[in-house]
Amino acid sequence: MRRFASWFFVCAVAAVSGGLSVEASAQQAGRRPVSLPAGAISTPPIGWVQFCSENPADCAQRSASARSLTLTSAAFAQLARVNLAVNREIAQVSDQENFGVEEYWTYPVDGKGDCEDLVLEKKRRLIALGVPREALLITVVRDLAGDGHAILTVVTDRGDYVLDNFTNEVKLWHETGYRFIKRQAQTDPNQWVSLNGGGAGPALVANPAQQPVRR
Repeated sequence: MRRFASWFFVCAVAAVSGGLSVEASAQQAGRRPVSLPAGAISTPPIGWVQFCSENPADCAQRSASARSLTLTSAAFAQLARVNLAVNREIAQVSDQENFGVEEYWTYPVDGKGDCEDLVLEKKRRLIALGVPREALLITVVRDLAGDGHAILTVVTDRGDYVLDNFTNEVKLWHETGYRFIKRQAQTDPNQWVSLNGGGAGPALVANPAQQPVRR
């Protein structure tokens, strides 16, 4: 996996303050359901293992059933607001620059973080707002440049949507152009499953801080 130069990532300012309009969110919510097909059991990223060793309470919740989010217009707008807020608030830097190591997953409590840290923060905020934990899945992909990247997949009754630090727009997974490698299982956050035949995928998810926000 390519190594990246350490420098600040500049977040884009959304075209419409506060996220998407009610009309836009209604259009999104009305789309045909498109869900990611899960494959075989895979290995968790080493950053997740490290995160869980330091935050065991956040990794211990297992569920008997795989709940999804009912995607009303209000729910979609909530996803857009959280995605936008975290993208705006957190200065995006590499783990090497922030912590002096290649890979370190943590909540961005110091106001800085890379893609995994922003994903963790978005997941935490949405759980606090009442979104089912089982619907919020950390996901490893290959981005448009072929580099490792982490996003938050939201499983809804209208398909799987993506919250991404590369864009303030909440998209269906197949609209991103990414190659989906693996993600958390819905009933157990410590179990990971492969996606679209992507196999185990990269052991490390590098920080993609060198790229501009994609619109």
